Amino acid sequence: MIEPMSTKTKFAIVGAGAGGVCAGIKLRESGRNDFLIFDRAEKVGGTWYRNTYPGAACDIASHLYSYSFAPNPEWSRPFAPQAEIQAYIERVAMDSGLKEHLRLGMGVTSARWDEGSARWTLTLDSGEEVEAQFVIAALGMFGDIAMPEIPGLETFEGTCFHSAQWNHDHDLNGERVAVIGSAASAVQFVPEVAKEAAQVDVFQRTPNWVLAKDDTPFSDEQRDAFRAQPELLEDSRQQIFNLVEMALDYTKNDHLQAAEAMGRQALEVVEDPELRAKLTPDHPFGCKRPLLSNAYLQSFNQPHVELVTDEIEKITPNGVVTRDGKERGVDTILLATGFKVTRYASSIDFVGRGGLRIGDAWDDGPEAYLGCTTSGFPNLFMLYGPNTNGGNSIILMLEYQVEYLMGMIEKVEKAGLDWLDVRRDVMDEFNSELQKELDGIEVWQVSCNNYYRAESGRIVTQWPHPFSEYRARVDNDDLGSFETGQANST
Repeated sequence: MIEPMSTKTKFAIVGAGAGGVCAGIKLRESGRNDFLIFDRAEKVGGTWYRNTYPGAACDIASHLYSYSFAPNPEWSRPFAPQAEIQAYIERVAMDSGLKEHLRLGMGVTSARWDEGSARWTLTLDSGEEVEAQFVIAALGMFGDIAMPEIPGLETFEGTCFHSAQWNHDHDLNGERVAVIGSAASAVQFVPEVAKEAAQVDVFQRTPNWVLAKDDTPFSDEQRDAFRAQPELLEDSRQQIFNLVEMALDYTKNDHLQAAEAMGRQALEVVEDPELRAKLTPDHPFGCKRPLLSNAYLQSFNQPHVELVTDEIEKITPNGVVTRDGKERGVDTILLATGFKVTRYASSIDFVGRGGLRIGDAWDDGPEAYLGCTTSGFPNLFMLYGPNTNGGNSIILMLEYQVEYLMGMIEKVEKAGLDWLDVRRDVMDEFNSELQKELDGIEVWQVSCNNYYRAESGRIVTQWPHPFSEYRARVDNDDLGSFETGQANST
């Protein structure tokens, strides 16, 4: 039986996905057991708990898309499906003793900093308040869904849902299905939907580079070897890391051009030359998120799967009308329109020093120092924050960030301090240099409707270097980058 929730805790972790779980584990390992993990969901897993659409899988090989401290020899295949990843995160959380710290079904709506006590007061969905010295916002990028603004969508009389809110009770067998969007989620679920639906119309705004992946399921013998020889898992992990660091080094155009050549080769599976041309991007590889699939492009060889490139004009009660005036009758609309990826911690109403709201502080777009701290919001650490998205394993990035914040907390405690707040000049200098580095990435200066930029035009999601460079930078930081103080100090 769970004890009644304390109204005070030293560490409040918001989000029970991969980042929140990692933070909780490392707090426990350090002997810091005074923490709570909040999440609106009923289970841990974050995006891997929420996104259950057919075909959902990771696009980083799972030997690397797993915690370095919890290798898993049981993956069924190189690129594990959603259910396995969610189960893995949940198992690691439970095995690491996090159950007593979890407060599931409890979302955080706002948090206010008090200068005098040097504490945050978090307000939950229920209205209950929790006081914490440090807040770790493990919200990531993929929490808030993005709904398309299409005239008439609300008038549709059939079934309509977003890929992140998949209705598993709805039977698509024999239906006419419209898929709006053709990026990461659509690439994964379209082949599965095509197995059931009578007609699938995929409405594409811009094509994406889709590469094939080596995803042959592991044999029983291979998994036995991984169990018996842990060094095989470590070798596999290192090889994947090295490959991804090289192939998705956005500072090296020759590597990106090689990947684009692989994308053109992958398109050869599309039998109709005209259709193949419509599926071929006119932007360079890397301008948008790279995608992996062994089935998406092949789906368009089926007579009941149609690629629609004419712009959608409106939705009617019974179908979708494109600019050419054609109306396609539809029973179900599936929205593969992604997420509001530039919100980060601002999806919660954080009110920092002097009453500054994080939404106002980020009026020009989210910004942080090393993706972890933002000036004016003491003792607030972010995981997978602004400009920490990249081509390698995000779980690896989360580990780097958790190690960094743990180091800073230890320095604060040893110095007898109560709070730290990144200096504005340090954050501004970091971001000024970062934007120059981002401007130097040629493929990100091409217009291709990616999700990387805020409305101001600044790239606020991407890390422009290999992950090893990020690790080096956080390893070399210290308290000199921060203002520090004690409770009741002036």
